[in-house]
Amino acid sequence: MTNVPTQQLPPFADAESFRAWRSASSQWLPIALDIARSHGLDASSPHVFSTGTNLVVGLGEKLILKIFPPLLRAQFVSERGSLTQLAGRLHLPIPEIVAEGERDGWPYLIITRLAGTLGSEVWPSLPEAQKERVLRQIGETIAAVQRAPLGPLAQIQPRWDDFMRAQMQGCKARHTRLGLAPKFLAGLDDLLRDAAELIPMDAPPVILIGEYIPENFLLACHDDQWSLAGLFDFGDVLAGWRDYDLLGPGAFMAAGRPGRVRNLLEGFGYAKPDHALKRRLMALMLLHRASDLNSHICIEGWQERADDLVELQELIWPG
Repeated sequence: MTNVPTQQLPPFADAESFRAWRSASSQWLPIALDIARSHGLDASSPHVFSTGTNLVVGLGEKLILKIFPPLLRAQFVSERGSLTQLAGRLHLPIPEIVAEGERDGWPYLIITRLAGTLGSEVWPSLPEAQKERVLRQIGETIAAVQRAPLGPLAQIQPRWDDFMRAQMQGCKARHTRLGLAPKFLAGLDDLLRDAAELIPMDAPPVILIGEYIPENFLLACHDDQWSLAGLFDFGDVLAGWRDYDLLGPGAFMAAGRPGRVRNLLEGFGYAKPDHALKRRLMALMLLHRASDLNSHICIEGWQERADDLVELQELIWPG
């Protein structure tokens, strides 16, 4: 006898139990398809995306359904607000909201599915000149996003100053726990003292996506040239100081290569990085909500090539 899946989305007290439940899509896919049908959409060829945080199903080639558990409602607010605010304001395609609603207290969005190849599938094999080209386009895209008015995203929590102060307070404990080498930990107090002066706390905030990384954008190839073709995943948006969004591509993609760093910064609107900018970016990299230098700095042998945080910032942001 087969188990008939319940048609109700259950409550979860914590993210761990939700993740375990989400991993067995047979428990929730029938509900997702019922939501799709309730909007008159074709649910005959669903594709479950196993990665990511929420329940995500492709509905054919054109649409995606994202269902957010109540404990991650903030991600729904962030995604919905970002897609609404950025609609029509970028040259780069982003998903459009087709429908939205709620089932058993779980909010959901039905959005358009973008065309292109996932950046993480293509990026490692791109020739160097094309990596520089894509990084310039990423810099330009970050700047374009930040020119958009905040609208309701101004209410996104935490506020930038509260977020930064909390990150500063927990910074040393975090990086000690993550196993950052003692020679780098030794410079943290000095860097955090500088950070309080270098990182604006009350400047006019801008939209921060937080993760301009290959997993969150699409590329397309025309005449042997790869270009940015789409941007998605707006669940972790903050409103704050603009330089914060240089950290994802700086850590995961630029890899300390002068040409890549130059193209990213010039695309963003910065000239050659001076000491203050490098110091600020190094501080923000350590204060990022996902910061883990051992996992995120993609520079061969960086642990041996730098003796302290000052040398490390020169290695990551040359020029």
